Amino acid sequence: MRKLVVLEHITIDGVIQAPGGPDEDPSGGFLHGGWISPYSDAELGTALKRQMNSPFDLLLGRKTFEIWASYWPHHADVWPGVNSATKYVASNTITSHAWQPSVFLNKDISEKVEDLKQQPGPDLHIWGSADLIQTLLKRDLIDVFWLMIYPLTLGVGKRLFEIGTIPLAFNVTGSQLTSKGVLIVNYERANANNSQ
Repeated sequence: MRKLVVLEHITIDGVIQAPGGPDEDPSGGFLHGGWISPYSDAELGTALKRQMNSPFDLLLGRKTFEIWASYWPHHADVWPGVNSATKYVASNTITSHAWQPSVFLNKDISEKVEDLKQQPGPDLHIWGSADLIQTLLKRDLIDVFWLMIYPLTLGVGKRLFEIGTIPLAFNVTGSQLTSKGVLIVNYERANANNSQ
């Protein structure tokens, strides 16, 4: 069975919005885009490369997909696997796109994700996609959180865990602290109840 893996840059107060740049996701008047840049170093880069080069398909919310579709096709040298990976996109508004291979999921997203997890193939990786993650958390569909926790707070922005998240338990299966204070932690579900 495929695992559903959430990979996020996150502040210690839980913000995951627009880590990469000021124009990445200014929705809701968010003014702090690009907050990860002061913390980049070789250790973080190596850890990210290792994750980016593992076999995966992507599961993305529509907004994240649109942001990535305008960027990654032009930067294949940085992350070759992102263009060849199947991109499953949760959207009720778009049904096709030039960035392929892409499959668009609408209506009961949780049920469709449960079905995807049962199919053969590589693990499903979710980056960004804050709204989609909330839906999947409520249905207990997430198997792994691979988090890069940055030593700062922002006070505002989209958060990884919103009000209404159900109680879940995880085990730490790996951790690393970078020279600039980023804590990279792999959390895996503590029990198999989420194996549908």
